[in-house]
Amino acid sequence: MAAKTAGVGRWEVVKKGRRSGAGGSGRGGGGDRRALGEANGVWKYDLTPPIQTTSTLYERGFERIMKKQNKEQVPPPAVEPKKPGNKKQTKKVVTVTNHSQKQGRFRSLEEALKALDVAALQKELDKSQSVFTENPSVWLKDLASCLNYKLQAPPSEPTLSQHTHDYPYSLVSRELRGIIRGLLAKAPGSLELFFDHCLFTMLQELDKTPGESLHGYRICIQAILQDKPKIATMNLGKFLELLRSHQNRPAKCLTIMWALGQAGFANLTEGLKVWLGIMLPVLGIKSLSPFAIAYLDRLLLMHPNLTKGFGMIGPKDFFPLLDFAYMPNNSLTPSLQEQLCQLYPRLKVLAFGAKPESTLHTYFPSFLSRATPNCPSEMKKELLSSLTECLTVDPLSASVWRQLYPKHLSQSSLLLEHLLRSWERIPKKTWKSLQETVQSFKLTNQELLRKSGGNNQDVVTCDQACKGLLQQAQGFRLPWTQLLLLVLIFAVGFLCHDFRSHSSFQASLSGRLLQSSGFLPAGQQACAKIYSYSLQGYSWLEETLPAWGSYLLTVVRPSLQLAWAQISATVSFLSTHCASYLACIGDSLTHLSQRLRLPDALNQLLCSLGELFLLLYQNVLLPLWHMLLGVLARAQEHCHETCRGEVTWTCVKTQFSEAARWAWLWLQDITVTFLDWALAMIS
Repeated sequence: MAAKTAGVGRWEVVKKGRRSGAGGSGRGGGGDRRALGEANGVWKYDLTPPIQTTSTLYERGFERIMKKQNKEQVPPPAVEPKKPGNKKQTKKVVTVTNHSQKQGRFRSLEEALKALDVAALQKELDKSQSVFTENPSVWLKDLASCLNYKLQAPPSEPTLSQHTHDYPYSLVSRELRGIIRGLLAKAPGSLELFFDHCLFTMLQELDKTPGESLHGYRICIQAILQDKPKIATMNLGKFLELLRSHQNRPAKCLTIMWALGQAGFANLTEGLKVWLGIMLPVLGIKSLSPFAIAYLDRLLLMHPNLTKGFGMIGPKDFFPLLDFAYMPNNSLTPSLQEQLCQLYPRLKVLAFGAKPESTLHTYFPSFLSRATPNCPSEMKKELLSSLTECLTVDPLSASVWRQLYPKHLSQSSLLLEHLLRSWERIPKKTWKSLQETVQSFKLTNQELLRKSGGNNQDVVTCDQACKGLLQQAQGFRLPWTQLLLLVLIFAVGFLCHDFRSHSSFQASLSGRLLQSSGFLPAGQQACAKIYSYSLQGYSWLEETLPAWGSYLLTVVRPSLQLAWAQISATVSFLSTHCASYLACIGDSLTHLSQRLRLPDALNQLLCSLGELFLLLYQNVLLPLWHMLLGVLARAQEHCHETCRGEVTWTCVKTQFSEAARWAWLWLQDITVTFLDWALAMIS
């Protein structure tokens, strides 16, 4: 062989025509050719050395660069003759080593995460950060490639619809989450590029057959968007173009939609941006529509507080959704259309926003143009209901309708007939504006009828509906409150006249009617029972109340006296110092206004308020307080005089009886006065 003639450490150029070296034989040459062929066979199937499980791809790349740089400094090793008999054995050892170093697939992602050595992963990431100290994007790419390489489990379908919204990130341990979040926090400026890297790498893996599972990249995407959801919505136009470029590859499209949709589970606003910018444009595609509607359903279910999404849906986005939900024979299947109909009320709330009284007039033209006589019944019902809401909530909708009326006569006829049918349910505050609008329509109808000679059926229908609405608006409505009061007055007057004309209740017509119907005996029996129960209760109170009253008075009297003394002292203090405090407050306000240089009108207002408070205190509050104290003192003095210095239950009962008798006499006087007035009014 050539190695036998060459010196140690020197290279020998082997020419093409030489078959054997000095001392070599044909058999030995054949062995060399077989070994070369076997070596070529090995390189044919294994183009790169196997990936070591203890280092990352970027570390291997860095080691290759270092070896290439040191290649000229190391002398070539001596070429030793190889025996043909040992070549097969060497090949087998290399093959076994390669297979042992490849990462095998686990039966499930849970098993792969349990087998993951978090300490080794942290060590590899530390190496990457020490080598590429000023390139954080390399750290993040190392993280994604390492995770995806070590989490080789059976791949799932692109949308992970059989799992929770946070799968597979929900399976990650707390320690691994800390490592991922810590590395993301160290590279805040590279997160957008890292998100793009993960997404595009996933798309590239989908081109391979069979490709690797994508669990590692999915975990990284979820970790990014959980804290920074706006990264997914910073350039939605780019992702929409990417989605359209892969329109014939549903798996890739669903992967893109899944990745961007993770932003919505952390923030409703970002989720609506993704849905309106990415999923709504592809809603009609058969393979993508189920995931788009399922994502919207899950998004609105996770965020029941819709106020955070106000302002995201405008007329341009809302009315395509209305058409998809209610128009028959569109590109959605009946089940998906029904699901979208169930989501429509919440989408309507999001579209109308926090101030519908100032935004609904912008939706009125599109609602009106769709309310044609030939539209489906469910859609017509929804459109007429929405148009009525626009007219009753937003005052500007009526003026918009007046501008659109001549060119939308068929739609306006449906709306006018609907208003005529539901006039009783329309709020009274909108009657005036609707009446003015209908009167203007009536004038327009007369002009159109003159031009068309009465042959335009839509104008005729609108004119009839306008006449009916004007009759409803101007028609007589019973004043139920006044009517009930009038009936009550007539009933009282009739009873008084009946009693006076027959000189007794038993001889009166009302008494005989109540006696014959059985109401009077039942009432008398009920009154007798109430009277007997009242006597029993009164006797019980007469027995128990004095003892309990004296006991409570003995227990509570010291506390009441102390409280009364404290209240008196407090009131005296307030009455003494309140005026000075008010004056101080007025002076402070005056100095403050002078410092702040308030307008003259505001200064005058503050001075007026100060004078008003002072006047109110001096002329109202203070006299009322003194009057209340005087009344209480007179009441206490009267009680002591009546009870002769000793407050007993008998004395208290007598006082209550006199007060009740006085109140009853006063009530009788008022009743007689009212009856006299009622009889005078009737006569």
